[in-house]
Amino acid sequence: MGAQLRVYKRRIKSITATKKITKAMEMIAASRIVKAQRQVQASAPYANELTRAVTAVATGSNTKHPLTTEAEHPTRAAVLLLTSDRGLAGGYSSNAIKAADRLTERLRSEGKEVDSYIVGRKGVAYYGFRERPVVESWTGFTDKPSYADAKSVAAPLIEAVQKDTADGGVDELHIVFTEFVSMMTQAPVDDRLLPLSLDEAAKESATAKSAAGAAGSEILPLYDFEPSAEGVLDALLPRYVESRIYNAMLQAAASEHAARRRAMKSATDNAGDLVKSLSRLANAARQAEITQEISEIVGGASALADATAGSD
Repeated sequence: MGAQLRVYKRRIKSITATKKITKAMEMIAASRIVKAQRQVQASAPYANELTRAVTAVATGSNTKHPLTTEAEHPTRAAVLLLTSDRGLAGGYSSNAIKAADRLTERLRSEGKEVDSYIVGRKGVAYYGFRERPVVESWTGFTDKPSYADAKSVAAPLIEAVQKDTADGGVDELHIVFTEFVSMMTQAPVDDRLLPLSLDEAAKESATAKSAAGAAGSEILPLYDFEPSAEGVLDALLPRYVESRIYNAMLQAAASEHAARRRAMKSATDNAGDLVKSLSRLANAARQAEITQEISEIVGGASALADATAGSD
């Protein structure tokens, strides 16, 4: 019985130490969410206005450009997947990977080849374990991305869009990331970055104005294109892709912190419940041990009394 009590105490000590670690990780993740949310909100106006400017250029000219013109028969698409570098975040990375798999299956069902670009060690490990081809990958900055990181990710994607498909280029550019909806809700989404859908861009612009409290009858600005609309689109293409990827990376980082906070809170609560359960078992074992010792003492005293009475 004493050995069993020692086992319970050892497990309680181990779980209590683990609970302290998960509680600390929960608090760290919670402190980082606020900063990540502010970065998402700060990057949104630039991305929205840039999308609005691109839409204005596209609707105000008949120029054919990879940014706005869809191929008649698209045969190749690039998919950028954003995952995390670290674990202990629940189903954050696995949900994003599943969304990318669904998008890849849909594109292949449409007769398109898919080139995969991966951000995050979890996605790289997943594709590597399954021996899936990856054109390029990046790691080391998923929880705290910078605009320089977004530029490094966007560079090969922009180059692929500008190339002809015969030379390894792509007709479409898609991105899969986890959208930060709230502290409790993060949803994996897939967006087509290129070619830009004018209807979707107009809807995003209207949503942004509505969120900012702007009037729906606001007069849209007029743009003069110098030297030409095509030249403006060439200049806007890298900035548009970089800003959209940067915004997606910031949302993914906020979602990662929120998912990790929720996972660590659940682990801390489960550790507390387990400590309570083990404490009850340890108390029961200690009580049984005490009862057994009392029974042995009473039995020994009774036997000694009987022996003394017999000798008399």
